[in-house]
Amino acid sequence: MNGHSKITLVGAGPGDTDLISLKGLKALATADVVLYDALVNEELLDYAPEHALRIFVGKRARHHTFSQLEINQMMVELAQTNGHVVRLKGGDPFVFGRGGEELDYAAQYNIPTAVVPGISSAVALAGLQGVPLTYRGISESFWVITGATTAGLVSKDIHVAARTDATVVVLMGLNKLPEIARIYQEAGRGGLPIAVIQNGSLPEEKTALATMDNIVDEAEAQQIGAPAVIIIGEVVAKHVHFRLKRDQRDAIAV
Repeated sequence: MNGHSKITLVGAGPGDTDLISLKGLKALATADVVLYDALVNEELLDYAPEHALRIFVGKRARHHTFSQLEINQMMVELAQTNGHVVRLKGGDPFVFGRGGEELDYAAQYNIPTAVVPGISSAVALAGLQGVPLTYRGISESFWVITGATTAGLVSKDIHVAARTDATVVVLMGLNKLPEIARIYQEAGRGGLPIAVIQNGSLPEEKTALATMDNIVDEAEAQQIGAPAVIIIGEVVAKHVHFRLKRDQRDAIAV
């Protein structure tokens, strides 16, 4: 084993390179290998030393360059032979990033590990859009839920969340948007505000704002694609453009 073997999981943030932490940049500056995901802004690779290997191991829906097991094995093997492996992951490594699985695998080989938390899109994109995930008198909590389970089904937690006043953030759920909308409609929440944000924090960002009753049509009209984050709850009505749209509808009604 290389005497300097180490694995550091680094959260790259939601996309904008300025949203990675200083500690994350320091880890990149000492990397011998960078294994990076599809949601990582590749401009961050410039912060790694010239000699560092840069290996894309990205996964998107139904398109996997490597399986998770292959990534785990590569991470360990490269740490053993090359030294410091930075596993650069979009958002935060522990928010649907399989960071825990990767640490568990590395532990079997007694390789020192470290974690640099990242800003998760689950929190960051709401803030960048001016949507407070919690707001006194409106929402006392927020839930972060995966859009689909490993079996390809909508998470059962969404059925539960639809009966609460909690703000709900759904990651990796764009393909399930019609089903999610239907779940809320069946719970009598068809008028609940919802936002769908594609490529949040990046110049090509797109946003669809609507209610559960018309979000599917609005997302299609705005040509929203993956990757996208879904934010559900009364707090979405705080978005300045949602307020403008509502005021325009009220004016037409009068």
